[in-house]
Amino acid sequence: MESIIIEWLGLAFRWIHIITAIAWIGASFYFNWLLNHLLTSEDPNVSGQLWALHAGGFFNVEKRNIEPGKLPEPLHWFKWESYWTWMSGFVLLAIVYYAGAEAYLIDPAVADISQWQAILISLATLVGSWLVYHLLWNSAFGRQSQTRSALLTALFIMLASFLLMQVFSGRGAFLHTGAMLATWMTGNVFFVIMPAQRQLVQSTLEGQPQNKQLAADAGQRSLHNNYLTLPVLFCMFSNHYPSTFGSEWNWTVLMALFVVGFMVRHYFNVRGKQGNLKALWLLAVALFIFVGTALLASYPLLKNAGIAGEISFTTVHGLSQTHCISCHAAQPTNTAFPVPPKGVLLETEAQMVSHAAQIATQVGSRIMPLGNTTQMTDDERQLLVQWANSRQ
Repeated sequence: MESIIIEWLGLAFRWIHIITAIAWIGASFYFNWLLNHLLTSEDPNVSGQLWALHAGGFFNVEKRNIEPGKLPEPLHWFKWESYWTWMSGFVLLAIVYYAGAEAYLIDPAVADISQWQAILISLATLVGSWLVYHLLWNSAFGRQSQTRSALLTALFIMLASFLLMQVFSGRGAFLHTGAMLATWMTGNVFFVIMPAQRQLVQSTLEGQPQNKQLAADAGQRSLHNNYLTLPVLFCMFSNHYPSTFGSEWNWTVLMALFVVGFMVRHYFNVRGKQGNLKALWLLAVALFIFVGTALLASYPLLKNAGIAGEISFTTVHGLSQTHCISCHAAQPTNTAFPVPPKGVLLETEAQMVSHAAQIATQVGSRIMPLGNTTQMTDDERQLLVQWANSRQ
């Protein structure tokens, strides 16, 4: 009963998480697109405008300078999309990675830590990394040079993700790198963007001059959020691709795919200014890096693909009985799974042959068995992978 309740809670909050994330990301992408496509206007109270066609109608969008002492009604704010995305994501983190720490977060081969140690490290990462990032960009040192601050931020992300790889499983480290950046994004909205906008509204109502530094900080953090979006999205769905987080080069893979995400986002941000053809080189380089990363991550599996030899099913069936059947059976004995994960059954030779590619990837990437709770040895792992490669 407990596992069924957890599964449905996970479904509910994952659905909320996806819905609110779509709303938040969509708004972020749309407003950045607007800023890059605004045209000058003859009206002195309009700092930029554009025409658009959508859903069978013509729309005129203007960025206006509001006269002191009054505000248009209603004035729409964009904040709850961010807050609900983070809150639902944190609940998911607790349901999947805190409650299931031994299976998803902890890998004894990486670090022999307890469940509570892992949870405390997770919470410290989310809070501590935000403080480092926020204090850097909010300091006089950080404001002196955006280029220098951006480089320091990139180095900090690289260092933090590397340290997470030394503590958590590959899957847990990838997810936590994304959760760390997502916390920064919501922190930007809550601590920087919204206070600046409240001050902007208050100054306008009182007829006072606007604080240009607050406006600049809000715009800067909004742009940060825009560039962090694609790397965060990758981290959120990376658990479906064990050849990335399970690779022996997992940290390099993560950083390379982050670069791909940044470049793709930059392409969409600059193409309106430079023209499509001038910005296409960004996509070409991103594709090159992506393909190179895929080859790097897959090299160990590709290298061993042809090393099969004659391995009998009797040999691997014993390994399956020891390490796989508790979950991947018609009636799992593992209480965490009322039904076999993803419907994968590994009780017969025909079933194992039909899932040979998944076995090679999941076992070869050290993702299965979950948390290696059955203590599969490297020799057993290699034997099972070689047999699976020979049956593909």
